[in-house]
Amino acid sequence: MIYGVTAMRRPSIAQGLALGVALVLLAAWGIAWLRFPSDRTVEGAYYRVVKAVVHDEPQAFFAYIETEAQHACFTIGEYRAKSKQRVLKSFPPAARPAALHNLEPLASHPDGPEVFASLARSQGWLDNLRRDLSGIDHVEQNDERASAQTIRGTRYPFRRRENGIWGLTLFTAFLMEEAERAARDDKQLEQAAVDYDRKR
Repeated sequence: MIYGVTAMRRPSIAQGLALGVALVLLAAWGIAWLRFPSDRTVEGAYYRVVKAVVHDEPQAFFAYIETEAQHACFTIGEYRAKSKQRVLKSFPPAARPAALHNLEPLASHPDGPEVFASLARSQGWLDNLRRDLSGIDHVEQNDERASAQTIRGTRYPFRRRENGIWGLTLFTAFLMEEAERAARDDKQLEQAAVDYDRKR
């Protein structure tokens, strides 16, 4: 024993090899990341989506969905959180579990990227993308819209956002419908809350 320091066992050969492989992979990934095209290109946005899917981090490609889809995520979160507060304030205890069940988990994580991540998992978007994503064969661009066709033949639609970043439009229709549904649900819960308040 060295004074004040406990002697440590030498790492095994297997541990050394594992560490070496990990460092090589990290270095390779770092080089690949440095070579990513700008996210002001369709290719750059697409490959950042791929990276997020591979790492199982849907919130990481929130920046690469189109503006309308982002706004819809924030709207969903805001309505669900507001609805939850109405339920907790005005609904009788016996009526709360059913109402809250329909609002969670989005009511507890109302931030836009968190809403998107939650829906990406619950709707199976990550699994679908994971099965289908591959390298880009070519990109077709027409002004503010473009599509990236993969080697497998799948087309991924994009739209250029106001900040110049290309956003995937694949989820926009669903998210906008969910935002409208969240608004309708909130209105119904508000009326129910008013009725409960009157009865008290």
